[in-house]
Amino acid sequence: MRDRTAGTTEHRAYIGSFTSAGGLGVTTAAVDPVTGALTPLSVTAAEDPSYLALDRDSGLLYAVSETGRGAVAAFRPTADGLTPLGAAAPVGGSGPTHLSVAGSRLLTANYTSGDVSSLPLAADGSPRGPAAVLAHRGSGPDADRQEGPHAHQVLPDPTGRWVLSVDLGTDSVRVCALDGDSGALRLHSETRLTPGNGPRHLAFHPDGKPAYVVNELRPLLTVCRWDAEAGGLEPVREVPVLSEARSGAVRDYPSAVVASPDGRFVWAAVRGADVIATFSLADGAEEPRLTGVADCGGHWPRDLAVDPSGRRLYAANERSGDITWFDVDPRTGHPRLAGSMAVAAPTCVVFG
Repeated sequence: MRDRTAGTTEHRAYIGSFTSAGGLGVTTAAVDPVTGALTPLSVTAAEDPSYLALDRDSGLLYAVSETGRGAVAAFRPTADGLTPLGAAAPVGGSGPTHLSVAGSRLLTANYTSGDVSSLPLAADGSPRGPAAVLAHRGSGPDADRQEGPHAHQVLPDPTGRWVLSVDLGTDSVRVCALDGDSGALRLHSETRLTPGNGPRHLAFHPDGKPAYVVNELRPLLTVCRWDAEAGGLEPVREVPVLSEARSGAVRDYPSAVVASPDGRFVWAAVRGADVIATFSLADGAEEPRLTGVADCGGHWPRDLAVDPSGRRLYAANERSGDITWFDVDPRTGHPRLAGSMAVAAPTCVVFG
């Protein structure tokens, strides 16, 4: 993306971090177009920006503040890093873990309060209140993690007609319509997944039909069929994200799922095992086949991102304090560790 303020074509990466765990906020890094290597440029203060989203139309970067008084903030990329656009806006929920842009609205998934929020965007792209909040209802069989709803992700479908929210606490994905006048989210349907799976994040196949849900409480990938016309999500099958069950004191907690831009592969990050699982889609987009796992190069990969070219993967290893990047084999899709950059308590990576 061209830097609209600085007038350059330098590739950038933006990295969120937990300031409550020693992180510094949002790190801006230069991305080498040949090697994919990251070089830190600057740090912008923000409170626990655990997830970031870049609006391709405006070029603005948005960040959640994953705190009890959940908020969102907007930043404009500049030659020196990021410039805040006014004060952070409250989301009307607590512990927001994810956000996305849907037209003229900013959406957040609020984990602690178990709801999703919709905020209007001003003419300059900054978020404004009050937020319209849709509460989730329900629970799951895991008494420690599913005592109530825990919305973990919210995103528009590829057509922009629907909004999907993934809820770890209720083992379900909700499909909502976004009211064009009020900006409120209206529940359209709810898809129940296997009880106790704890769905965390969803990624669409590039053709917009299959959707892949990575589950946090069981190391499984749920393949779903998406009907954009009806606004319906249908589970098709579950696929293990590890080649064999692991025993021991450390549980495995899958965290992120991404699909390659060419639609040939799906990757999932798994905390505990600290690996990146590769799935081939050679048998069909609804039939991912696990073909290998690779060490993530650090500890506790909270997020996984594929660069726009699809040639590299980047893992945000929260507990080892680094971002690692991998060259992707164009034939097999398997990642090979190519480098790392130190970032305290990193949470996510997005590309500009």
